[in-house]
Amino acid sequence: MANTVVIGAGQAGAALVARLRAKGETGQITLIGEEPVPPYQRPPLSKAYLLGEMEEERLYLRQDSFYAEHDITVRTGVRVTGFDPAARTVTLESGEVLHYDRLALTTGSRPRRLPGAIGGDLPGVLTMRTLADADAMRPYLKPGNGLLVVGGGYIGLEAAAVAAKSGMRVTLVEAAQRILGRVAAPETADWFRQLHRDHGVQVIENTGLTRLTGTDHVTGAVLADGSETACDVVVAGIGIAPNLELAEAAGLTIDNGIATDARGQTSDPSIWAAGDCASLPYRGQRIRLESVQNAIDQAEAVADNMLGAETDYVPKPWFWSDQYDVKLQIAGLNTGYDRVVTRPGEGQAVSYWYYCGTELLAVDAMNDPRAYMTGKRLIESGRSPDPARVADPAVTVKELLAT
Repeated sequence: MANTVVIGAGQAGAALVARLRAKGETGQITLIGEEPVPPYQRPPLSKAYLLGEMEEERLYLRQDSFYAEHDITVRTGVRVTGFDPAARTVTLESGEVLHYDRLALTTGSRPRRLPGAIGGDLPGVLTMRTLADADAMRPYLKPGNGLLVVGGGYIGLEAAAVAAKSGMRVTLVEAAQRILGRVAAPETADWFRQLHRDHGVQVIENTGLTRLTGTDHVTGAVLADGSETACDVVVAGIGIAPNLELAEAAGLTIDNGIATDARGQTSDPSIWAAGDCASLPYRGQRIRLESVQNAIDQAEAVADNMLGAETDYVPKPWFWSDQYDVKLQIAGLNTGYDRVVTRPGEGQAVSYWYYCGTELLAVDAMNDPRAYMTGKRLIESGRSPDPARVADPAVTVKELLAT
């Protein structure tokens, strides 16, 4: 019987070990995580959990009894210091050595932090990625307190929304020309900028952060234009970086993440990777997909291939973001788009459809689940409706599906 070790107890790791057992794996399975809690879902951290609307136990992906009943050993609060592909061993910080026949890397990613040289190490300067991060933010979430969000991506915007709903004074600063510059079209950015301003958030774009102020605790910031803003807490939402150190030290191929083939296998045939840390071939390029959907789907595909399925993983990307009373749903990847088509929905709902030539690539739908589901089905089936029909509200989504 094979002995399987999985490093990284996030969404991908939890999905992978559960799938192995579900597909009939009878050997030993060990899941190792650095955090002192069982695998949990991250999206509610910056929303329902932070607002006190969800208890910690409800974050857990599985109850402890599941792992016990399925004979899966979960080791939390344990740091891996390295692994040796030649010896097929994993070394823990305690010095303990585990042997494996198959190793899966689901090490995930970590938030980029503000440099210590500009005050990034001051108390009160936080990120929003882990349960501990959310717990650190909770005491500040009070009416009248000031929050500075550095970074106008989805993480930063979600943090700003929760804080504004809690009555905090919120300033968001983005060094690039506009918010959502790397991930969305100007149309989507314009829509969300106005949404946040309507809720009292001060959105400052095309302006970098020079330094944070304070001695024992952050008290404010000096921006690149010379202006200053006071705050009680700072959230850095400046992106994430894949956790690659273990794989690099072991000599695995790195290419925009831990490089895998279409089946999730790394440059070492006994080692696999899935989730935020893994890069995979997609449409002639190598990409990493940072989403819950990919973490689950890719991990389950890898588990199947570890058991001999020999099936390529073909991602069907979708994402979401909740801000105020708006649910943004995204289908597809907009990389390479050259035009955006606007489709009005009912009331304030709207969707933006990304095209490259005549090919539909992606859809951003704000409070318009029907447009999202229609776009998702079209993209996954390789069909592209005429952009003029998409823009015409007289053409129903059902008619678009008949494309």
